[in-house]
Amino acid sequence: MTADESPLPAHLDPSTYPRTQHDAAQNIHLTLTYSPLDPNTYLAETSSAAAGANTLFLGTTRDTFEGRSVSQLSYTTYPPLALKTFKAIAEDAVQKHQLKGVSIAHRLGVVPIKEASIAIAVSAGHRAAAWRAGEEILEACKERAEIWKREEFVDGGMEWRANADRDAEGNPVQKTGS
Repeated sequence: MTADESPLPAHLDPSTYPRTQHDAAQNIHLTLTYSPLDPNTYLAETSSAAAGANTLFLGTTRDTFEGRSVSQLSYTTYPPLALKTFKAIAEDAVQKHQLKGVSIAHRLGVVPIKEASIAIAVSAGHRAAAWRAGEEILEACKERAEIWKREEFVDGGMEWRANADRDAEGNPVQKTGS
């Protein structure tokens, strides 16, 4: 580091990751990481002998957005807020759906095309609860978690977006008056 350079704040320094939280009583696992996501880890974390259903969702970087070629995505967050939000989302889902386990993992930094930026694993007694809970957790994370995405395009342009800017079909969310 030269005299002109300041050290990165800890929340932007990849060497301070992964940041994790684990609630053993509710079998909740939360992860923020700069490393590639490992689906097998999240399924193993949520596994339970009482679960008859295990679901996994991976949100991946696609190569186009609104007709523009995407080169990569980049994510940033303030970990204490994001982990607090993830915890509230997971706890709500466990209570509502009587889940046996929940894992929410989000990747930070650069996420290349075809790689996962979010992984959600859920275990439940039955498949209906697992499917519903997984989707509800994903939508709540997109709507509420303090994670921001920069879309970087092949043409050199880029745009910052909050996850809450788009709905489940990728359509812009209409903001109501302020």
